[in-house]
Parts: sequence; structure tokens; C-alpha cells
Amino acid sequence: MNLRGACFAHLIESDGPGGAERMLASLAAELQAAGARNVVFAPAGGEGWLARELSGTGVQIELFRFDRGLSPAFARWLADTLRRHRVTLTHSHEFTMAVYGAWAARGAGVPHVFTMHGSRYYAERLRRRVALRVAAALSGSVVAVSRGLAGHLRRDLWIRASRIATIPNGARLALVTQSSLRDELRLGPADQLAVAVGNLYPVKGHHFLLEALALLAPRFPRLHVAIAGRGDLEGPLRARAQALDVGDRFHLLGLRSDVGNVLAGADVFVLPSLSEGVPLALLEAMLAARPIVATAVGEVPTVLSGRAGVVVPPGDAAALASALASILADPAQARRLSATAATRAAEEYTLDTMVQRYLALYAQLPPSSS
Repeated sequence: MNLRGACFAHLIESDGPGGAERMLASLAAELQAAGARNVVFAPAGGEGWLARELSGTGVQIELFRFDRGLSPAFARWLADTLRRHRVTLTHSHEFTMAVYGAWAARGAGVPHVFTMHGSRYYAERLRRRVALRVAAALSGSVVAVSRGLAGHLRRDLWIRASRIATIPNGARLALVTQSSLRDELRLGPADQLAVAVGNLYPVKGHHFLLEALALLAPRFPRLHVAIAGRGDLEGPLRARAQALDVGDRFHLLGLRSDVGNVLAGADVFVLPSLSEGVPLALLEAMLAARPIVATAVGEVPTVLSGRAGVVVPPGDAAALASALASILADPAQARRLSATAATRAAEEYTLDTMVQRYLALYAQLPPSSS
């Protein structure tokens, strides 16, 4: 696809360092570097994370405000703004922008595609399913980040499988040969460190990782757990760690921009989530060649393919502890898992691969969805 002269609009209703936002920012920056113009539409009054993340890339930012509920005025503003930027293709993310993006793109006479990430929250209400079904009908294609989510979309929205493309997320990670994390946590050579990356929300399952740490404490008295992320559960998690008598070995790192540095300091990466699509943190851990313990949610078992990590049931602290123990006690197994994970990620889940898959999809869309 010839990117010179193309202008892509990327629409999202949230502005924090979550998986969908990070994927959008990476895609827009890569397309900009390849020669296309890109405009990201993000909510005004948010955190400003997307603007900061894209600073210096040349990607433009358009901030919007709109009240909840049906808003023809907002759709008209979007369509007018797409025309003003001479957008050639609009790419929306998640439910709200999928609906308004399809509406506005139709008004502006440009093709539209939308990506759904993570779970099927959109299916909770019939009117949401109907709205998303209409958005799909107005769009050139619907993208799911996992095959499981693609199946849900097909059944929930009553659309043909051929209308849905599955494009897994991709990641890029700067190589870090010497991590500063262990010094930051004052860990010695004999200390072991399990790392998780994800915001502190119930769906991320960090409570079960903390319970697993307590179960492992008698056998692995020098095991520490560190979580990179922020969220409402910081206080409850700290309190629970103290109650379990592992407070001195449970570390909440806050939001980190140096994920590569954090992963490089880990002996094992843990994904204890209760729901996921294709989590970027998992892909980054694979690219960092870390041994992995992850829950069997979303596309995680497919990504790890039975050989690139140990998979356990979600919400099971005992199973999580057992899997961690198997890796911590067997360095040879840890090395095998690390090598397999790195190879699989390089073959299937790099940022370059994801971008090429989206470009191939863009090229298949007709010049206009109208």
C-alpha cells in the first residue's frame, strides 16, 4: 500500500496507558514514520497520555468532548473534522468510537474499520449489540485481536465470519542487557523476582499472585513479587500483603515507562489475569525472553502454544504457586521456556508484523464505505 499522501484517523474514547491505547499509539507512530499522515482523536480532559506518548512523532492530536448518549452533533463534528484533515481511512477502537467512527466516516465518505480489544463487554445490553451491528454494516471490516473474540463478535452481532479479521497485537521492546530494577528493590544475587505488568484492577488478578506469593513463602523465602502498574487496588493489595506477612517482599512499582528494564530484572514473568485478549505485556515478556506463567484466558494459550510458557486456570492461587515453583526450582526449564517464547514472539507477535497485517487490511477496503 502506497502511504505517501494517505492520512489515517485513529479514534479512541480513552486516554490512559492501557493496551488499546498503547496499540493505537504504536500503530499511528509506525504509519507516520512510514510516510503517511496520522491524526489521533482522543478525549479532552483526559490524562494526556496519548499526546505525551506521540510527542515528537509528527502524529497530530484532535481532542474532543461529548456527553454520553446519542449525539448527532458529535457525529457531525467528527465527519467535518475528518474532511478538514483530508482523511483517507478512519480506524476506530472499542465500542463508542466504533459506533461514532462508522457514522462519521460514512458522512465524510471515507472507509472505516474498527478494532475490538479484550472482552465482550459490548454484549451486556441488546442496544449495544444492535449499535455495534450497525457500525459493522457501515464499516469495511471489523477487527478482533483474538480468534476467541472474533467468534464472539460473529455470534453477538450476527455477521459473517468473512467480515471479521483477526489481527493479534504486536510489540516492540528495546533490548536491556543490565536492569536497574534489582538494585532499586535492594535485591541480592540469591533473591528471586517474579514480575507482573498491568494496572491494578480486579480483572488483572493480582490478588491471586499475592496469595501465591504467600503460599510459596515457606519454600522460597527469598522470592519477591513486583507489579508495574497503577490503579485503585494499590491500598488493598498493600494491606493484604501485610496481613499475609509478605509485605517486605511485595513491591508495587507504579506506572513504568521502562517496561524493558523491569522485565530484564525478572526471573519469571507472571500474567494472573481473569480476562484478556492478546495482552501486550505478555508479548513484551516473550520478546524479553522471560520464562512465563500465565492464566488460560483469551488468546493467551494460543500465543504461548503450549511450549512458550506454563498456563494455569484463572483465579487459582494454588495453581499459580505450583507453576511458579516449577520454574523457580528448575533453571533448565526456565531457559527452555525463555528461548521458545522469544522465538515465537519474533515470528508472530512483533509490532512490524501487526502493522503489515493492518496495512494489508487497509489495502483491501474500497475507496469509500458509502
